[in-house]
Amino acid sequence: MIRTVVLNVVGLTPALLGPHTPRLEAYRQAGAMARIRPAFPAVTCTAQSDYLTGRRPAEHGIVGNGWFNRELAEVQFWKQSNHLVQGRKVWEELREQSIARKAERAAAAPPSAVWTPQAEPLRDFTVAKLFWWFNMYSTADYSITPRPIYPADGCKVFDIYSWPFSIRPEIKQDLGEFPFAAFWGPAAGVPSPQGAPDAASRWIAESAKWIERKFQPTLSLVYLPHLDYNLQRHGPFLASPARALNPAVLPDLRAIDALVGDLLDFFRERGVQVLLVSEYGLTNVGTPIHLNRLFRERGWLTVKDELGLDVLDCGASRVFAVADHQVAHVYCQDVALKHEVRSLLESLSGVDQVLGRKEKAALGLSHPRAGDYVAVAKESAWFTYYYWLDDAQAPDFARCVDIHRKPGYDPVDLFLDPKVPAVKLRILWRLLQKRLGFRTLMDVVPLDATLVKGSHGRRPASSDDWPVLIGPANVALPASPLESTEVYGVVKRAVLGREN
Repeated sequence: MIRTVVLNVVGLTPALLGPHTPRLEAYRQAGAMARIRPAFPAVTCTAQSDYLTGRRPAEHGIVGNGWFNRELAEVQFWKQSNHLVQGRKVWEELREQSIARKAERAAAAPPSAVWTPQAEPLRDFTVAKLFWWFNMYSTADYSITPRPIYPADGCKVFDIYSWPFSIRPEIKQDLGEFPFAAFWGPAAGVPSPQGAPDAASRWIAESAKWIERKFQPTLSLVYLPHLDYNLQRHGPFLASPARALNPAVLPDLRAIDALVGDLLDFFRERGVQVLLVSEYGLTNVGTPIHLNRLFRERGWLTVKDELGLDVLDCGASRVFAVADHQVAHVYCQDVALKHEVRSLLESLSGVDQVLGRKEKAALGLSHPRAGDYVAVAKESAWFTYYYWLDDAQAPDFARCVDIHRKPGYDPVDLFLDPKVPAVKLRILWRLLQKRLGFRTLMDVVPLDATLVKGSHGRRPASSDDWPVLIGPANVALPASPLESTEVYGVVKRAVLGREN
């Protein structure tokens, strides 16, 4: 088997490759590149699950970054248990093949050298999974994932989870604490003064080197999110001239190019081949759609008063939406309203498609976790989770970075509220309060969805905005676009090399 690392350069597309990414462009020209027909929905958890299982959501069950748990009557976003992903992972097949080959060699050896998997398990193949999602309780040999600690006093302590557990203290001693605030929120995607990528992406890159030096895994999966943040904040393109790259994202392209270039050099020196992959491409948006507000105005959505603020009660709602970028899962708990709901969705100017049972099946999305309808936004639009009608009644978590409590994805987390005077001083004051042991809210996130200028989730019209897979010349890639499920086979063949 050929040792391989898969670098997940989130948001990378053919449109972004060029003079601002000389290392990436040189790697592409020296090897091969294929466009990937985006997973649907084109969001992190679904795309990664397509790639790693070779199946679509109808089989692996990951219908988005989150969904409504019908049994618990709760919206659950960004859960981390790998048990949620149904189906064999690519590394599990590779491990099985490694064990089978080893058993074949043992069968041909003298009787005194007979080997069994129980006697010397899995030593020919190991996998490291670094910050890819669904990274807890998987069958990966080594893993690291962001995981805060929640003490009983109600505070939150930023930290990571690792397997084996021994990795966590050792890597933090060598690399320092993981810069959690740079991984998501207003501080995410902020490059260093020297033009290097954000602190979180740099830490993840160094963790990949650390794991390689210590364990030499056969397959490493490494997540590099730097591009994702400012592509959402600013959008990838200018309005005029058409499709000219937005100058606001050019420093990000240069930064991720340098980071990936450094990793290419590192792994090349150690004889490890590199595949570059991305999950989706972003397009410019300017129209937020507030489905839950519309449902509330119709009397379909239930909101309860909690300490004087509005809190969505999904279990008691007749209809509600779980927003996830440019896709929204719409759950109709009152079957009598289904036709009326579909008619309303189809009448909205920002909605491009409404997927019912047949349409979901055609796109491989017919899984019980999916909404009864799935609304797909037009390329210039996206869905918010907002359900309050008056900002004064918004729940306290709406103004915080609180990805698990919000019943939908919220890219406005990436901004500081321009209406808050001296907002950075407020942050410092809040940090001091927390350090002194006071309970307080880091309430600096605005409630203005028009700030968001880039999004993803639907399949962009132009294949220049699709994700890519770039590999060395010896990894055969088709001229036509890869299906998202075919990335599985490319990774498998790259590791097996001539043995396949």
